[in-house]
Amino acid sequence: MKTKIIVYGLLLSIVFSCSSKTNETETQDATVVEEIVNLTSAQQKNMSLEVAPLQNRILSATLRVNGKIDVPPQNMVSISMQMGGYLKSTDLLPGMFVKKNAVIATMEDQQYIQLQEEYLSTLTKLNYAQKEYQRQKELNQNQASSDKVFQQAEVEYKKLKITKNALTERLKLIAINPDHLSENTISKSIQIYSPINGYVSKVNVNIGKYVSPTDVLFELINIDDLHLNLKVFEKDIHKLKIGQTLYAYSNSNPEEKYECKIILISKDFVNNENSAQVYCHFNKPNKSLLPGMYMNADIELKNETQLSIQKEAIVSYEGKNYVFVKNGPDQYQLTEVVLGISENNFIAINNFIDLKEKEIVIKGAYTLLMQLKNKEEE
Repeated sequence: MKTKIIVYGLLLSIVFSCSSKTNETETQDATVVEEIVNLTSAQQKNMSLEVAPLQNRILSATLRVNGKIDVPPQNMVSISMQMGGYLKSTDLLPGMFVKKNAVIATMEDQQYIQLQEEYLSTLTKLNYAQKEYQRQKELNQNQASSDKVFQQAEVEYKKLKITKNALTERLKLIAINPDHLSENTISKSIQIYSPINGYVSKVNVNIGKYVSPTDVLFELINIDDLHLNLKVFEKDIHKLKIGQTLYAYSNSNPEEKYECKIILISKDFVNNENSAQVYCHFNKPNKSLLPGMYMNADIELKNETQLSIQKEAIVSYEGKNYVFVKNGPDQYQLTEVVLGISENNFIAINNFIDLKEKEIVIKGAYTLLMQLKNKEEE
């Protein structure tokens, strides 16, 4: 009997304990953050509160992004040798400046000799075939030769003419002028010329090395038309337009700023970053800027007239932004706000509709917040 009484007692104590915890939880869940502060006349006098309505002001914002310096494809050249060969000589080093049409390397190979020989031999045969074609044409017109013989002469002449034209283009590919080629000017060496004014960025060969037509010997870059390639996220891309001004600077020297203008905005987004590329042009070229350098940029957004308030009026509480709105002589209500762009000491209020023509505390807002928190703790 005593055992049953002890068991029932334990059950009742467990039920009571659970009920007590449930009531405590419900009490905690029912706690509501106070939004109204009521002040006495003495409190209001000691706080020296100041109020003011939202006012229209012209505010400008700056969007900060990053990217790197790039060059357009037409200003970056990879130099290869169309027929391959051995590198005989070059003076190029990375960083050197070369002028357009300057000799940058000399190549040697037996196939250059063979090509020149084939061209001159074809030219000799073509001269003979042309004369034979003209002779057979006259004979055929005078019915002194058959049509078959004339047609054979015509075919041979046209065939050699095609071969000569093809060899001419092959010679041009290795920078040999066919008009200056003769049996006395055949050379085992050819020269490579720079196609642009620019700086040497890469040298991939050494003297004596054999290179194939697919190998890149040198890479040249013209830095007169550098571009700034910026990464802008989707949420900000609508704020930009062609011709907008921005100022770029490096992490190593943030005080030196370079003025740029937006020239192109990409129409697609990078899937894994949800960002678009924005291309900008430097207004004044600077030789200290090099392709591949990482840069920051401040983009000036359009100036707009917006309803704003002094920054001092904004208070932060539990991760949100608020202002105190005056409801009466001694009553102030904590009201959540959505902040916009800011400039100097003012900040735009995006959810301004419910705050129009209302008086907002611009001095003493944090004192009111402390008063409100103290009230909740009581």
